[in-house]
Amino acid sequence: MNESEYLLGVNQAELERLRFQHAVWGHVTQNFFKRINIQLGWKCLDVGAGPGFVAMDLRERVGERGEITVLEPSKFYLDWFKEEVEKRYWNNITFVNGTAETAHLPDRYYDFIFSRWVIGFVPDPEKFLARLFNSLRPGGIIALQDYIYEGLSLFPRGGAFEGMADAIRAYWRSADGDPYIAARIPVIFKKHKVRLIDYTPNVLAGGPESGVMEWAHRFFTTHIQVMADKSIITQQEGDAMWRDWLEHRTNPDTIFVSPIVFDMAGVVPE
Repeated sequence: MNESEYLLGVNQAELERLRFQHAVWGHVTQNFFKRINIQLGWKCLDVGAGPGFVAMDLRERVGERGEITVLEPSKFYLDWFKEEVEKRYWNNITFVNGTAETAHLPDRYYDFIFSRWVIGFVPDPEKFLARLFNSLRPGGIIALQDYIYEGLSLFPRGGAFEGMADAIRAYWRSADGDPYIAARIPVIFKKHKVRLIDYTPNVLAGGPESGVMEWAHRFFTTHIQVMADKSIITQQEGDAMWRDWLEHRTNPDTIFVSPIVFDMAGVVPE
């Protein structure tokens, strides 16, 4: 997948959405990293790193003696992150413009490989993972965060938003994505003799003033119309979903529930 094929776009507006997304979901990722017990000095690879928000958190954990490699197909995001790294005078970040399938990655090198909200959009998840398994040292850890796209809800129920989960699943599939990718990972791990050590579901919920509802709002603001433009939903359906969403945004009793994001981690054989 190159940047022109990325379903959600590559531009400054999407970068800012990703920044806010990390502010909302970053604590979930950090708790995952705590359970994995990432160590000072580890060599880490962040796959599909985007503007590097997770890579910054990883660097805090591995310290000056560690190494962070960011692998990202978008030159726009890489250039932005390079500027941030230069401002901080960091010298242990390596930038690779490419994908897991196309980049020349070292064999048996990394202690830890991470990828968040990426594998659900790759054309061949098993090939993607096999390349990454090969780049881990014996006993190294691979960690993923992605969806089983169920649970998305808006309360009180009964409006046009009820069709949103089906629409988004169809939207993912329109780009050859898999909205249920997290359900496939344990089988792929098992096939490649990778021992599953973490498989944890996460759901966030809140009302109109919550970060998670604002996160969803920033997605729907753009992508309801994109789904209509792609004929995934009709314009009438999109307009009705948007009106229902905005009505809930002004109702202090509203509760929004996110789709399920799974933490998934495995250890490659010694």
